[in-house]
Amino acid sequence: MEDLQAIKQRFEIIGTNEGLNRAIDIARQVAPTDLSVLITGESGVGKEIFPRIIHFFSSRKHSPYIAVNCGAIPEGTIDSELFGHEKGAFTGALSDRKGYFEVTDGGTIFLDEVGELPLSTQARLLRVLETGEFIRVGSSKVQKTNVRVIAATNLDIPQAVKNGKFREDLYYRLNTIPIYIPPLRERKEDIPLLFRKFAADFAEKYRMPAVRLTEEAIQLLEAYRWPGNIRQLKNITEQISIIEQERTVDASTLKKYLPAENTVLPVLTGNHDSSENSFASEREILYKILFDMKKDMNDLKQLVYGMIEKEDLSTVPTPPPTSLVIHHPYEQPQTDFSNKTVAKRSVISPEEQIQDTEALVEESFSIEEKEKELIIKALEKNHGKRKMAANDLGISERTLYRKLKEYNIEI
Repeated sequence: MEDLQAIKQRFEIIGTNEGLNRAIDIARQVAPTDLSVLITGESGVGKEIFPRIIHFFSSRKHSPYIAVNCGAIPEGTIDSELFGHEKGAFTGALSDRKGYFEVTDGGTIFLDEVGELPLSTQARLLRVLETGEFIRVGSSKVQKTNVRVIAATNLDIPQAVKNGKFREDLYYRLNTIPIYIPPLRERKEDIPLLFRKFAADFAEKYRMPAVRLTEEAIQLLEAYRWPGNIRQLKNITEQISIIEQERTVDASTLKKYLPAENTVLPVLTGNHDSSENSFASEREILYKILFDMKKDMNDLKQLVYGMIEKEDLSTVPTPPPTSLVIHHPYEQPQTDFSNKTVAKRSVISPEEQIQDTEALVEESFSIEEKEKELIIKALEKNHGKRKMAANDLGISERTLYRKLKEYNIEI
């Protein structure tokens, strides 16, 4: 079996961190077995590389290998994608279809974001792991498959088990061999190496000299927490490579490309149980925004009401013909502007003004519109990358996919 450095070269893994080396060594040792493996780590750390290492060094290396992003498949079709379906099983099922477990028989299947699977699908997956049996959607025939399952997730699965979002028996069945990939902030010594590798790749891609960092810039790079991990570092390296004319980048220039971690989205503050989600749903953040806006509007109404009460309306000068004159809904507009004052009956009462204003505000602030606006902003910020946009919004990629279809947002 190849040594550690040879594996890194073969799979283009950059870094000397002890935690990273440990993860590679476990993957290499478990590869010849058929044990299930659960890979954990934050989004963007490179979890997708390790199933390929395991498959390559296994006896199944010449059999099919398929990677499935469970979070990107709509809940209504995930069973059909994994286990197949019979003709007529549901609307649109015009013919029989093999699922991934049937297609990869004898090979390896990588289930990325396994924590996003619905509970019903988790039960089906558990049966495959325990007995190697599955049933197509719309069929009663039991079929056999010999597939090695490798799963990955960035969720806290033990916490999801406590919250009833993930089956405990499936967790222990998948977690036969755990592999943890450390985040980039725990691999500070690898950050300059990764930057140089990405800079060299983009220099070749765009046919320009590679960017370099000063010592101060390297220190800033290592001090940053990198919430998006390697994916974020690669994106920033590409931005600098394209935008900056000067090929040597100092700390002040680099700082412009490092976004503040606490300005992604507004959050609720206060004393919350850390074991619970900060938001009951992805819409709660929108409710917070609307409530704050309504409070500001109420304060404005009180200010206007106070000004109206203090104002002597009998001495208000007549507005010029080009100005807007507000009439009582049951009065005919006055057309004689020869009088120096405006009759009190031609002005709507303060209570009516406030009531009408509140109705207008509530109609113009639609929750759906605000949700759509936040989704579009998140996608624009992350250059159309749905997974990163979903992380910023605090929702799953599958939920974001559903929202894109619901609001007909094209990316």
